[in-house]
Amino acid sequence: MNLLKALVTISSMTFVSRILGFLRDVLIARIFGAGVATDAFFVAFRIPNLLRRLFAEGAFSQAFVPILAEFKNKRTEEETRDLIDHIAYLLSITLFSVTLIGIISATFIIQASAPGFMNDPEKFDLTVELLKITFPYIFFISLVSLAGGILNTYGKFFVPALTPALLNLSFIACALWLAPHIEPPVMALAWAVFIGGALQLAFQIPFLMRIKRFPRLRFKFKETGAWRVIKLMGPAVFGVSVGQISMLINTIFASLLVTGSVSWLYYADRLMEFPAGLLGVALGTVLLPSLARHHNSDSTEEYSRLLDWGLRLTVLLTLPAAVALALLSTPLISTLFYYGEFTVHDVWMTREALIAYSFGLLGFIFVKVLAPGFYARQNIKTPVKIAVITLIATQLMNLAFIGPLQHAGLALAVGLGACLNASLLFYKLRSHNIYQPQPGWFIFFFKILTSLIIMGMTLWVATGNDASWLDDSAINRASRLAWVILTGATSYFAALWLLGFRLKDFTRKGID
Repeated sequence: MNLLKALVTISSMTFVSRILGFLRDVLIARIFGAGVATDAFFVAFRIPNLLRRLFAEGAFSQAFVPILAEFKNKRTEEETRDLIDHIAYLLSITLFSVTLIGIISATFIIQASAPGFMNDPEKFDLTVELLKITFPYIFFISLVSLAGGILNTYGKFFVPALTPALLNLSFIACALWLAPHIEPPVMALAWAVFIGGALQLAFQIPFLMRIKRFPRLRFKFKETGAWRVIKLMGPAVFGVSVGQISMLINTIFASLLVTGSVSWLYYADRLMEFPAGLLGVALGTVLLPSLARHHNSDSTEEYSRLLDWGLRLTVLLTLPAAVALALLSTPLISTLFYYGEFTVHDVWMTREALIAYSFGLLGFIFVKVLAPGFYARQNIKTPVKIAVITLIATQLMNLAFIGPLQHAGLALAVGLGACLNASLLFYKLRSHNIYQPQPGWFIFFFKILTSLIIMGMTLWVATGNDASWLDDSAINRASRLAWVILTGATSYFAALWLLGFRLKDFTRKGID
């Protein structure tokens, strides 16, 4: 299996989903702006989104995929089927219970997660109603993650990577056609979450059946490996979700600031998530099963080389993305969101948050590469200890930054916390002799830095005055932005090519 090809496949499908995601956010910004309704929805959606990371993409995948890979490589087919059946049964029962409790406790959840909303009864009641509709998303999306973990382990990366696009299509359809017929209109976004979760699960079922791994919901009293997954998942819930927990705490802080703060952070986070999803999620998806297979085969040198490959790709692609997000913050926000109810003030406030987030982009993606280095070895304790330190440090930075920087201070704290998390993970991988850097890092980084300087100067000249972007028409903004991005990307990759970088240098074979 060509890992670079698999990475490109996942990134391509993620790109489709992210473009649809931007279209959805453009529609939300145009129709709803950044006010009471959007603040209420983004808080209501953030709760199941956090649980999605706890039960689904983060903790569950990190615990389940290495054990499934072990069973696939070392156990019989029947034992592997038993593992899938048992974990599907336990997960379904747990998720149904959590969903039911969440709907019943919606009022108390909003009181805890957005206490500032209690000063505005209308906003508070709206948020509670929205949460009741969005909460079942956690049931659907966690089962989607189970299906995705199975498909990824069997090399079917295409399907899980494309699946998130269905949620964005649901948002777009509901915003355009349901919102005008429902009161209040923002309720359409909550129903979009519910429908999108169901669609994603339905989409993956035929592909599971095709590889004969569709779970049979049956409880097994004998040990099938499922209890090992649960044992690993407990601490992993906290370890891999520290960023989302920080985001939730940020929502609590933001709810105490001026109206619009939650929405400004959301729109900035969506832009930051674009490169994080294209590279970070894709790399994590490819690396985890591949690292698990190397660990099960006792290939320590290949294990280290695979981590090194992931880290180099991260530096190569993330640093220019971080620089571009900061330098192009106004062009990006004005082109994507500056329509309808989204005002000039909203542009400047979202810009502040996006620049703050850009400082942490490298850390966010490094964590996606470094954490699998521990989870593939079924080592949960080390990342959890680091996560605790990171969470405490992030909240201390929140308290320090929120006064002078307001909502942008919250974004900066999360970004710097991600960098601290990545630094400590890297230190532990090195100190445990799990990762040994390959030769050539100094010259590699020097060439990247040189190319970044050339790209940064190109973008600075091409972008021009920030205020000019607000005076342009929508068509002119879009064409200018496309030209600026193309110019910047060309300057960066041309500089890399002149310095000796070639695509074949990053091609890497995995073991099937």
